[in-house]
Amino acid sequence: MSFETLGLGPKLLQSIEESGYTEPTPIQKEAIPQILEGHDLTGIAQTGTGKTAAFTLPMLQTLERLNREGGRRRQTRALVISPTRELVVQIHDNVKAYAKHLPLKVATVYGGVGEGPQKQALRNGFELVIATPGRLMDLMDQGCADFSGLEYLVLDEADRMLDMGFLPNIRRIVKDLPKKGRQT
Repeated sequence: MSFETLGLGPKLLQSIEESGYTEPTPIQKEAIPQILEGHDLTGIAQTGTGKTAAFTLPMLQTLERLNREGGRRRQTRALVISPTRELVVQIHDNVKAYAKHLPLKVATVYGGVGEGPQKQALRNGFELVIATPGRLMDLMDQGCADFSGLEYLVLDEADRMLDMGFLPNIRRIVKDLPKKGRQT
């Protein structure tokens, strides 16, 4: 099975090829078609097996299609929550590589840096936001985030977030997100 057979568009396929990937990993073969079909999914795989691409590639494909169809104001349509700043940056770097031929705006939200640019990104409706739970909850409490158009929610490293004591934060964040029409 190749990336071409998974239902990804030409711009993503170009980025995948430019990133040096030749064929999908087992988790990508299983997850990408399921996500593209709109199914909720729980993925479990070892580190280094391509989990990030497994959830970001179909998400980027859908975001690109929604932008191409137009008719809606720019808003946050996808939210990835990850336990640490390092993982947020790593996911962002991967997304930048995969989405370099797509007209999508991606923001990172995490502690240890000034809130100003992050607040502005949330207010401007970047299509994809990658965040740590603590900073995201702080900015949501300040009314900076509009997730009314959210279509994707990803809890990356969910087991680690639970181990780190983020369960109350995650519950509160998820409770405040729209439930109808959201894929998780």
